[in-house]
Amino acid sequence: MIFSSVAAGKNSNESRRAPLWIGLAVIAAAIGSHARAATVTPIAAARFAGLALACLHKEYPNKIAHVMESDADALPPHALTPAFYGCFDWHSDVHGHWLLVRLARLYPNAPFATQARAELARSLTPQNIAGEVTYLKREDRASFERPYGLAWLLQLSSELRQWNDPQGKQWLAALQPLETEAAAHLKSWLPKLHYPIRIGEHDQTAFSFGLVWDWAGVAGDTEMRRLLADAARRFYQGDRNCALTYEPSGQDFLSPCLAEADFMRRVLEKQVFREWLSGFLPGIPLNPVTQWLQPGVVTDRADPKLAHIDGLNLSRAWMLEGIAHGVGSDDRRNSALLAAANNHREAALPAVTGEHYEGGHWLGTFAVYLTSHAGY
Repeated sequence: MIFSSVAAGKNSNESRRAPLWIGLAVIAAAIGSHARAATVTPIAAARFAGLALACLHKEYPNKIAHVMESDADALPPHALTPAFYGCFDWHSDVHGHWLLVRLARLYPNAPFATQARAELARSLTPQNIAGEVTYLKREDRASFERPYGLAWLLQLSSELRQWNDPQGKQWLAALQPLETEAAAHLKSWLPKLHYPIRIGEHDQTAFSFGLVWDWAGVAGDTEMRRLLADAARRFYQGDRNCALTYEPSGQDFLSPCLAEADFMRRVLEKQVFREWLSGFLPGIPLNPVTQWLQPGVVTDRADPKLAHIDGLNLSRAWMLEGIAHGVGSDDRRNSALLAAANNHREAALPAVTGEHYEGGHWLGTFAVYLTSHAGY
């Protein structure tokens, strides 16, 4: 195998010899290409944008999770993190910004685009980002939003990097000090992380690794890709027979098994990934059968944890599509993967309404990530 340093959407002549089992896949279509992203309709885009616009600077209710050293740390959210203080929690506000950047980039003339730009401009100022950097750099915040929120911050940067827009370039310049700090936190952590985190919520490593991998391709950060490839080898290379039938747990919004496969299809060359997947998920049917991997059941969308299952159905849908993309259309498992993805898509998208703030403050991002094919 050849260890390729070609970044998605960039050109490079560098190549290196790597451990034989692994190769870095070169994604043929640039991440977030307009051709793929066109599958999110303007009507749906407006609905999802509305969810983010409703909460981007809605300060309360708010969930703050940080170590307090004194009374001075008991400050309102906008004073602690002046750019990302809305949408109930930091990571949701960050990926709400990602949602608006992505949709404004894909639909620059949509009615919501003007308001989206105004709200983004309100957040992404040098002064606000300097406050975020100060907050993140404090010694007792080494694990703040790691890895999920930091991965979404890098995705926000990635989206701005791909937007050929004067205002978008200004926002990217403002955001870059925080991008640098977030990447540094992850680079410091990855070599020390001795075990993967295999849960179905924020701390899961596989999903965040996928987001960071994609950012590193756009940003040309070969060091980050090297660290992630090493993590893939250490954590996931030898995995077999993932217990997909044990999923989901009661409040998952990410599938441990599918997220791992969706990350590995980014890292491995196609044929190597196909072989790895055969051992990791041997139960994937060779034809589209509707009884395989049914969508999760949501019993109470007003319950903030039970509502996670809507997010699970959305993320499963894009992960299944990503895995299908990884094995290729000529693989006999492809149709079953896409059929299951479609079942999850149809179950989940109608629930992204904003009726309950418990889901409305974050599910729009998952819907946009799915419908705009953001991950491949």
